[in-house]
Amino acid sequence: MNLRMCGISKSFGSNLVLDKVDFSLEAGSIKALLGENGAGKSTLMNILGGVLEADEGKILLDGQDAVFSSPRDSLNKGIAFIHQELNLVNDLAVYENLFIGRELKKKNGFLDHGEMIRRTEEVFARMGLDLDPKVMVRNLDASYKQIVEISRAMLMDAKLVIMDEPTTSLTEPEIERVFALMRRLKEQGVGIIFISHKLNEVMEICDSFTVLRDGNMVASGKKEEVDTSRLASYMVGHDVTIGSRREGKTGKTVLQVEHLSCSPYFQDISFSIHEGEVVGFTGLLGDGRSELFQTVFGALGSYEGKIIIDGHEVKIKSTTQAVSLGIGYVPRNRKENGIVKDLSILENASLAGLSSRKKYRVFLDEERIEKEFLSQKESLHIKLADINDLITSLSGGNQQKVVLAKWLSLNPKVLILDNPTQGVDVGAKEDIYDIITRLAESGVAVVVLSSEAQEIIRVSSRTMVMYHGRIMGELVGDAMDEHSIMRLATGVEDSGQN
Repeated sequence: MNLRMCGISKSFGSNLVLDKVDFSLEAGSIKALLGENGAGKSTLMNILGGVLEADEGKILLDGQDAVFSSPRDSLNKGIAFIHQELNLVNDLAVYENLFIGRELKKKNGFLDHGEMIRRTEEVFARMGLDLDPKVMVRNLDASYKQIVEISRAMLMDAKLVIMDEPTTSLTEPEIERVFALMRRLKEQGVGIIFISHKLNEVMEICDSFTVLRDGNMVASGKKEEVDTSRLASYMVGHDVTIGSRREGKTGKTVLQVEHLSCSPYFQDISFSIHEGEVVGFTGLLGDGRSELFQTVFGALGSYEGKIIIDGHEVKIKSTTQAVSLGIGYVPRNRKENGIVKDLSILENASLAGLSSRKKYRVFLDEERIEKEFLSQKESLHIKLADINDLITSLSGGNQQKVVLAKWLSLNPKVLILDNPTQGVDVGAKEDIYDIITRLAESGVAVVVLSSEAQEIIRVSSRTMVMYHGRIMGELVGDAMDEHSIMRLATGVEDSGQN
């Protein structure tokens, strides 16, 4: 199915979000739709998906006018939309989520659970997934929740699939599995619109691209005509430095662990981190890096081995104790673990330090809290309208900066960042990388946990690569490259270091 969107405009009140945007997609091709948060990508796709109506312009499918007044209209025309926000019901099984709104019934009118389970198993077999259709969604981690969303789209006989940030929470093997499916769909004549901030993925999977900036289409073409740097500059409107690694100067040892184990997550881990350096930890799904630093932060429970802070052994039993020792932790999956959606920007930014922000031992020192956050706002370049707006009013990148502000207000000695740029655009990524560099220059020991090799290479002076709960090796400086990282992360090569 060939798509043309011609002269699409959309305003929300006085805010012009799309200004006469043209977009096209040929059957059997994959096109990247790029732009920073707020560029208009989601609005354009919500119009195509029947969620919103355009103020002006038209949509042509195979040359015929198409008008969508609801998502069902769009779906009936063969358009499947995988939204960035997870639309799953935690208290239902996986197969029930796949068939929400399209439940199969027996002749007697009762739900045909057996047939829905069978079809779900067929989809999983096509995707190469070892996942029980009857497991409850609440028991899945974020990566598998995203896979369930993708699986739901695979059940539809769609001719055009919109994928809005489908790989944000996925590991490298899961991403490759999704890409294999995308290539298979492409071979079958399905057109795919791929929205992503991961420009390396765009260059790998897409045939062409369109870039929006401030509601305008600013560039479009074949991927062979560009590289990631050019795409990034189109998105932000100026040249962006990509791939430069910080060479760290280090001071005294701040954090040291010796023979740390916590079954079944990781075993016999030893390393040290110095003030003023950025150390990366990477690997594949199940490598144990998140659990390792959750243990250091006192969030996982008992452990064996030693944790040493500033030369003194400590037994960390709680997150409160970890904070008092100067450890901060920005968790992965910001929307689930990093923010409280019903609280304001200011309230979210002050949560970690409330106990030390009191006057007369009882009342919150609101004046101090606001003053400290406004200082962080300027330092971190947080874009917001009003500090009392809900945190959800901000873009993903600005939400992440608020989470950073929450921990920076405590002046940590060690700051652990778990997937710090997950779900943020290229401009916000560069801002966060700059923040990491500035923190290290100020003497903070920064630990970056990430599944993205390019990110690890970009920010770290050295990195530990984990495999099945063990450190397979340490890579330093120019020895850090994607090939070396992947060999260690897959257990192909053991450097002999720990």
